[in-house]
Amino acid sequence: MKGFTAALLLWTLISPSCRGGGGGGAWPTHTACSDSGLEVLYQSCDPLQDFGFSIEKCSKELKSNVNIRFGIILREDIKELFLDLALMSKGSSVLNFSYPICEEALPKFSFCGRRKGEQIYYAGPVNNPGIEIPQGEYQILLELYTEKRSTVACANATIICS
Repeated sequence: MKGFTAALLLWTLISPSCRGGGGGGAWPTHTACSDSGLEVLYQSCDPLQDFGFSIEKCSKELKSNVNIRFGIILREDIKELFLDLALMSKGSSVLNFSYPICEEALPKFSFCGRRKGEQIYYAGPVNNPGIEIPQGEYQILLELYTEKRSTVACANATIICS
């Protein structure tokens, strides 16, 4: 569970422009937080759905417990849910991370088992290692998907730390 929350927080901190999909342009770029020399922007890269995400008390010094908010309406049942995260800096891969969030025999979160059309909304702390974010610009590609490889949420994020 600590790995998931760290990955989710890290995802919040980074992203390049999204590839638009479908018949229109890309989803708007949202600000997850902006304060104290740190700005976290994100954009849904799922052509069918946007979602909401925010970080409370944005700071270059990442505390071990950070409060977040996340909300999305499910387009797929969540029997099993997986997270893939790729972190890049200056065009080079820094971290690739995969994590099973919901497994049929081992549900780790209350939203595991939710059905299509239901909402996931979480507001509360995420546990992560306390670190100071180095100066620079970072990109993160994050994807949440089911056991059938159906996308639940996809985001490009950008972290700008000055």
